[in-house]
Amino acid sequence: MISDNTLYDCIIVGGGIAGLQAAIQLGRYSAHEVLVIDAGHGRSTLCQNYGNILGFPNGVSGEELRKLGREHAEPLGVQFHEDRILEAQQKEDHFLLKGAQGESYKAKTLLLATGLIDRFPRLPGLVETLGYSVYVCPDCDGYEIEDRRTVVIGAGEAGAQMALILSERTSDLIYINHESKPFRPETMEHLQHKQISYIESAVAKVDYHEGGIIHSVELEDGQTIEVERGFIAFGGNHVNSELAEQLGVETIHNHHIETDPRSKMSNIENVWIAGDLGAHSEQANIAMGEGAQAAIWINKTLLKMKSTPQKQTVN
Repeated sequence: MISDNTLYDCIIVGGGIAGLQAAIQLGRYSAHEVLVIDAGHGRSTLCQNYGNILGFPNGVSGEELRKLGREHAEPLGVQFHEDRILEAQQKEDHFLLKGAQGESYKAKTLLLATGLIDRFPRLPGLVETLGYSVYVCPDCDGYEIEDRRTVVIGAGEAGAQMALILSERTSDLIYINHESKPFRPETMEHLQHKQISYIESAVAKVDYHEGGIIHSVELEDGQTIEVERGFIAFGGNHVNSELAEQLGVETIHNHHIETDPRSKMSNIENVWIAGDLGAHSEQANIAMGEGAQAAIWINKTLLKMKSTPQKQTVN
């Protein structure tokens, strides 16, 4: 049972891929009281098929990974609670978190795995195809569009650069500048050089076959463009760095956080970062590794704390 008076050894904020892997690792030490606080949604809940995860050659959804991760962690003694943390403070000898409904949580150490939110329009049919035939990461899923007719739905320079990156995978590319945002003239020259078709028009909907396989996009002027695969690239993703910043954690220009490469600790002692909140390649498998790596060092720190006990004030 969650109690305002409990001083947890570690609270993990974020129950996505990084947070769950950290929870499993910490739970297997059998020495710490660990709480995962999750808002119930995030980037991993949108991806319906990760195709590059070890052990899942046919792909696995983010929801399934989250379900499996929780089932793995709970028997190890890890506690889970749904809440959206709005405030984080550092007290003399612990951290204090406050949730959306006014609940308070206290911990000796924190792992922030709050991730980011992709910016894209909720077009009819788009969410239904994400992970199945429309993608966001060229490193994760560029393989899926090899020699296929592919549309990039995006905005301005972000969408144009995605199209240029994908031109190494297929020569049949269309870039639809959905928001009609301007971009550099030299970028347009590169698109033309790569023979990437360019359309400046809003998309009305994405049409797809059973199983989330895109077959066309319909523009607002009624034009239909047949395609086999798609990518989205709108730029301006929101990094959930607010809690970190409240604690004094340093962020870089895009609000991601650079951490100690060995321990994944931030510049604030006893605050660790894992997953897409950090400055990394934004892949689920890397988020897993960072979660485990952070947990190893959290364990080291907690053991040191317990070997030299100090008076804890939790009021």
